Amino acid sequence: MGVSAGWDPSRPAPLEEDIVKCVACGLCLPHCPTFRLTGRETASPRGRIAAMRAVDEGLAEVDSSFTTMMDECLACRACEAACPSGVPFGRMIEGARAQAEPTRDVRARGVRRLGLAWVLPRPRLVFAAGWALAVARALRLDRFAPAAQRASTPPASIAELRRPVPAELGSGPEAAVLAGCVMDVAFRPVQRATMRVVVDSGYRAVRTRAGGCCGALAMHYGQPEAAREMARARIPEMESGEVVVVNGSGCSAHVRTYGELLADDPVWAERAERVAGRVRDLIELRPPVRDRGLGVVAVHDACHHLHAQRIEPRPMLRDAGAECAELGDGGRCCGAAGLYSVLQPEMSAQLRRQKAEAIAATGAPVVAVANSGCAIQIAAGLREIGSDVRVAHPAELLSPD
Repeated sequence: MGVSAGWDPSRPAPLEEDIVKCVACGLCLPHCPTFRLTGRETASPRGRIAAMRAVDEGLAEVDSSFTTMMDECLACRACEAACPSGVPFGRMIEGARAQAEPTRDVRARGVRRLGLAWVLPRPRLVFAAGWALAVARALRLDRFAPAAQRASTPPASIAELRRPVPAELGSGPEAAVLAGCVMDVAFRPVQRATMRVVVDSGYRAVRTRAGGCCGALAMHYGQPEAAREMARARIPEMESGEVVVVNGSGCSAHVRTYGELLADDPVWAERAERVAGRVRDLIELRPPVRDRGLGVVAVHDACHHLHAQRIEPRPMLRDAGAECAELGDGGRCCGAAGLYSVLQPEMSAQLRRQKAEAIAATGAPVVAVANSGCAIQIAAGLREIGSDVRVAHPAELLSPD
């Protein structure tokens, strides 16, 4: 089994063998954030798979209604973690979005391609974009942007962009540390803390190329060829490392799929599989146990940690003396989801507020957030409800300096 004639054969698509795994039991429904917000079957994993099945069987076309259903999905993969049949929804939604891309109008396709397939693969352009955002923020030009765009703007600052991140630190076995794109231009303190935590964990930390995107956003939003291009660019930077350390959940989950992404490329398949097998998310490292007096720390589980990789930061935080406060929301998505806060601002705003209120209700002074998109979204939500809870990456909480 494979891709059926119902799909455009020139683009990735949901596979028949994945679609038929869904038995429409509905156990995914209470775990789906968009279904919980709307109550609509078309906003549920079961409904989206039914739409994929209809196209696969030639009973429907990839049209604007299909595209809307797929675009409303957060791709949080909570359904995947809850599914007793092992439906691989993450790769199915990526295939469906790749199929949906031609249904968009010329302007929408052009803007998405400009950002995802032209800017992100070019580190110099990523860095230039970071500087542009920092200058706009310094001049307070961001106040003229729509609320959804303000909420999703990375918190780059001119001062931080001027402070370099070490290219190499420590001694011992080499750990290739993914610099990434958004993390590298907007979260420099996290990058410096990451290098120190990697060294504290017994490795020589060697950064990959500054501004080098892993390709996760492109893959999630219908630009698979751009994602492959970025994977080929990153692999040579990573493959000398005994481990590959990634400090963002969406990025670590994606780099772990490099072998699958390039499986049909005879030049890169073996190298991609080898790098994918060496990936360690930063929260999987266990630096020496030291009580850093962290006190009570609220813990946000990023979707691509909790659902895609089944890992979580609590062991690392507890080793550092934290008392982890639970949010009580079952790990529900914060609504960031890559570009979701810009493309689906209304549902994203509802989820952002729910997450912020759950964090504030813990009474913790700080919340640990191990993903850049989540950090931006949650910080915006906390500001909206007037909370002074600080958002911090676990690396910042554990950094030995």
